[in-house]
Amino acid sequence: MDTIPITGLDELDAHLDELVQDAATPLNVKLFDEVELQLTGSNIPPLIVRFLPRLTNILKQYADDPTILASLAVKLLGPVNFMQVLSLATQDSLVQALESPAPAANILAMTAIHKAAANPASASVFAAMPQLIAAFIRRWLAAPQVEVGEKGGKVLGDLLDIDCELPIPPPPPSGTSGNELALRKSPGAGALWRTLFLNKEIYTLLLALCAGIHPDTSGDPHQLSLAQGRLLRVLPRLAALNFRAVSRSNIALPTAARFTNGHGGGQESAAGPRPGEGLLQFAALRMVDRSDVLLHLSVVDFFEGFLGLMRVTEYSAYKVDTIRGIVAEAISEDAELKEALLSLPKRTIEEEAEDLKRWLQEVMPGETVRVAVR
Repeated sequence: MDTIPITGLDELDAHLDELVQDAATPLNVKLFDEVELQLTGSNIPPLIVRFLPRLTNILKQYADDPTILASLAVKLLGPVNFMQVLSLATQDSLVQALESPAPAANILAMTAIHKAAANPASASVFAAMPQLIAAFIRRWLAAPQVEVGEKGGKVLGDLLDIDCELPIPPPPPSGTSGNELALRKSPGAGALWRTLFLNKEIYTLLLALCAGIHPDTSGDPHQLSLAQGRLLRVLPRLAALNFRAVSRSNIALPTAARFTNGHGGGQESAAGPRPGEGLLQFAALRMVDRSDVLLHLSVVDFFEGFLGLMRVTEYSAYKVDTIRGIVAEAISEDAELKEALLSLPKRTIEEEAEDLKRWLQEVMPGETVRVAVR
């Protein structure tokens, strides 16, 4: 335990009591900063119960920018586990923080939710909270701030990793780039995967946000582009964790997708998932208006990262056949994408170039894959 006293604790106690009584009380920013700067891993634990419940109550009714309050709360959450979070903040208060227009409140709520990625049991508890999951999905995809989108993608990936019920994948072959393919040390329960991909309300919310038919994205071309980019960035990791879950689904969009972020003029299109297709096919083939130059670049980046990662995941005939179908359709009318994929081995490290070439030849049969001349 840290024996060095923390300056300002009694003053902060009194100030928080004032804010509990009247959330319109002006914040003593200097006091908050002074206390937060002194917090360490060893002196935080006894302060959690002392300060965090009141900070939570204040945040629920605070009308101004909550950045200072949320910053201290995030610091205090450091050693707290997910079940402790739920004893300090209700599901409704977390939903409220996610629905706040303030990014600091969104980050605070996502930090709290991220605690469920510590172990499979906590992830299962979170999976049983569809209202909170829906609010999280909406904020991840519909927040205008880049930092909120990045935080949401990281949280979702870690949660689905720890919850994945498949066996732990072996490490990538020696000499390949990248980190371990999974964080979990044992299989999870798969509860969150089922909630996200089999719960019709949750799954169609995800589709609708990225198809431009949800109110949060339908009238905002920029926000729709952000949502689609965020989905494309997280999908390769999800495909590496559970390829079948992201490549098959019997849930479809209730109405046709609308392109409002490119040159489609908001016209309806047959861009929803086809029968049996999963989130992977929707995002890779149906979701993006490729006449939008920046989004087309995102699609190219997605395919390069996706195929590179799929090369080092467990082999299966289903995976190869599915990827072949996706790539064939994707490049059939996209010469730029085709050229980028065929030249990918030329742009990778020498140790991986030949293996990557062989893999691309397997999923792009009949095409000539190029490697750099040594």
